[in-house]
Amino acid sequence: MFKMYSTDLETNITEETKEYKKGNWINMVSPSDDEIKTVCENIGIQEDFIRYALDSEEKARIDVEDDDNTILFIIDTPIIEIESGTKVYSTMPIGIIFVRDDYIITVSLNKNPIIEDLVEKKIKYIVTYKKSRMLLQIFYSNSEMFLSLLKKLNKETEIAENVLKNSLKNKELLKLLSLEKGLVYFTTSLKSNEVVMEKTMRGNLIKLYDEDEDILEDAIIENKQAIEMARIYRDILTGTMDAYASIISNNLNGVMKYLTSITIILAIPTMIASYWGMNVPVPLQENPFGFVLIVVFSILIGVIASLWLKKKGMLD
Repeated sequence: MFKMYSTDLETNITEETKEYKKGNWINMVSPSDDEIKTVCENIGIQEDFIRYALDSEEKARIDVEDDDNTILFIIDTPIIEIESGTKVYSTMPIGIIFVRDDYIITVSLNKNPIIEDLVEKKIKYIVTYKKSRMLLQIFYSNSEMFLSLLKKLNKETEIAENVLKNSLKNKELLKLLSLEKGLVYFTTSLKSNEVVMEKTMRGNLIKLYDEDEDILEDAIIENKQAIEMARIYRDILTGTMDAYASIISNNLNGVMKYLTSITIILAIPTMIASYWGMNVPVPLQENPFGFVLIVVFSILIGVIASLWLKKKGMLD
């Protein structure tokens, strides 16, 4: 699917259009092969530029094609996916293509909140012929989105930790593992995005006015803050996972120690009964109270063993 938007030069009102003309913004979301071919033929660019951004494994980078004066910016944006009824934090690439001084194209594999926000909520504030401004707005919105999802991720971590304090369940441990994985994705993507924004700032790839530079600097600052938050949350989560691993190991050792002590206590009467069950002469075999005496003796030895083991901390 793709849609085109154009801002009127006189009224500065942005509306959807079907006409290919200079200053258009073309938004492509999971486009078909025919749609890619149609757009490329009408604006005169290579299909590869669009397909790069449709690769879910593509990393944030800048690609410049001097032959047709086309610049491709790819950044990673945070997303929340649902797998088996569970939230999974991940990232996906967004492509922003500058086609000469004529068009700006945004390309994404699936719907994403950054572009949807531009289309649905802020379309009246978008000026499509100011390509640099749009790019920087996307940079800034993306950094803010990372910060927002990092706070949500941290909140979910706290909830999982509170549940684990009462009961060490596999479900909650797997939840923490999934959150830690999400933080790894976020940290890697944020660092890649930082490289793209820094290169945009100093690389003279696009024309930046004073106000544009301020927006880009704010985006870089927000991105650095997100990197620091992700690092702190990841360190805390890693420490938490290590602590719970130690707790689980310690609990297991305690259970094994307790079971071993019970086995020792139960082995005492079994051993005594085995002696008196042999087909050889044994004490008290002619005594009418022999059975009772042996049982009492077994219980007494068991109690003494229990007290000794408790004193040693084996039955705690």
